[in-house]
Amino acid sequence: MIDSLCKNRTALALGNFDGLHKGHLQVLSAVCSQKENGLQPVLVRFDPHPAAVLRGKTPDRILTDRERSAILSAYQAEETVLDFSSVCDLSPEAFVKDVLVDRLHAGFIACGFNFRFGKNGAGTAETLKELARKYSIGCFVAEEVDFENLPVSATRIRDCIRNGQIEQANAMLTRPFSYDFEVVGGDRRGRLMGTPTINQYFPQGFAVPKSGVYASFAVVDGVCYPAVTNIGIRPTFNGTSERSETWIMHFSGDLYGKHIPVYLLKYLRGEVKFDNMDSLRKQILSDSVQSQAAFENYSRKNEKI
Repeated sequence: MIDSLCKNRTALALGNFDGLHKGHLQVLSAVCSQKENGLQPVLVRFDPHPAAVLRGKTPDRILTDRERSAILSAYQAEETVLDFSSVCDLSPEAFVKDVLVDRLHAGFIACGFNFRFGKNGAGTAETLKELARKYSIGCFVAEEVDFENLPVSATRIRDCIRNGQIEQANAMLTRPFSYDFEVVGGDRRGRLMGTPTINQYFPQGFAVPKSGVYASFAVVDGVCYPAVTNIGIRPTFNGTSERSETWIMHFSGDLYGKHIPVYLLKYLRGEVKFDNMDSLRKQILSDSVQSQAAFENYSRKNEKI
């Protein structure tokens, strides 16, 4: 992607962009505003993740590649990926001159208030401003964005997801937390109860929500359907493998092999081992009433649904 960037000057959004949350969107919006100045907006992220190189551990992802592409498409921005291992030992000035200006044709750069770059993280957002002035390019540094009196961060969002605080995570993301993994075969017990589900497994390295039942919705062929999602091991059936099971209400069709986006709206309850399938079915139908209400509330606030 780097070598295929147009020869015209670019507006570069710099960062890790774990989740493209509320703070990140400030940076992305800043570079997109440069389209009126003839600059092409480009999100620049690093792979491998800097934490993997510097600390030996990669944070769990909270955004799939397909969703990132969809968000960038909505902003009419491109994406390019820098090999972090090849740039982490550059001095701050070499990174700006050799990579951003000479290689990526930067005419404008933007980052968050806590952005660090260059060998040993020597460069700060203030350093970036100074170097931007030196090379006659524009620069924007996004201020801290708070939620419930604390800074919005990917770490906080991950913690909320793991703790079932999905509404707080969604507020920081500015959209419902979602995943769109391939639909695989299951035990087909849902069909026997009149609540057929799609099964999706979380890949290693992706943030797994707290086990339990969620009000949700799924998107099939561009249409949004209210849904009930169970994440966990299905204790009623003595399950052992963790997965996402989603009953898509008001939909009937074969979705095996497709990547169906599921959006979590609200944590409803923990996983329970029921005595029999009839008791489980009654509970799922009760859950569906809450999920329908959550979906309708979300829909009223989002005209596109």
